[in-house]
Amino acid sequence: MTMDTEYSSAMTGAAFMLYEFRQLAALKEQGMTDEEIRKKTIQENIFQHEKLSSLKRGLPSILRRINAIDDILLRTAAEGSLEDAKAVNLYAIMRTDRLFFEFMDEEIGDKLRMNEYSFEKRKLNQFFTVKAEQHEKIAGWTETTVSKLKQVYRRILIEAGYLPDQRSNELSHLLLAEYIKQHLADIGDANYIRAMGE
Repeated sequence: MTMDTEYSSAMTGAAFMLYEFRQLAALKEQGMTDEEIRKKTIQENIFQHEKLSSLKRGLPSILRRINAIDDILLRTAAEGSLEDAKAVNLYAIMRTDRLFFEFMDEEIGDKLRMNEYSFEKRKLNQFFTVKAEQHEKIAGWTETTVSKLKQVYRRILIEAGYLPDQRSNELSHLLLAEYIKQHLADIGDANYIRAMGE
């Protein structure tokens, strides 16, 4: 499977959103098209969002994630355990967001493989500074956009299970099921297992 190659700041509107990801995975597994899912989600407000604008902002990102995974991972997202669904969602986020994949691979995966369990906020700042120096597109993002992305990245680390809370800098390994690791290796996506710290 191939990953998006363009850098994007779209994640400012859609963080981990595991509940929503699982809901859409179930609809996709039932055979619904993207348009049918979009219509049902908005008309019935299946996410129970108070503001329709936040629902519409996050929906395209979640649909992109759903379309980035195969049938086996789709079933896991919809019907699997919470931990397994978290791992599939994290994988889908990395598959659809190049910068986030690079962050996971270069910052989190590397640290965990070397048994380093400290992740300070300054490391996140350094990551974005280096990427802005290397890529014109990222350098063109506003300070507000970069600040929001940093918040989203940290929130994803918490919701995926890498950090216990906002105040902590103590990383933990993700509980990644053996069958998910094997499946990702089988489809040629071992680099994502690496990025998760395995």
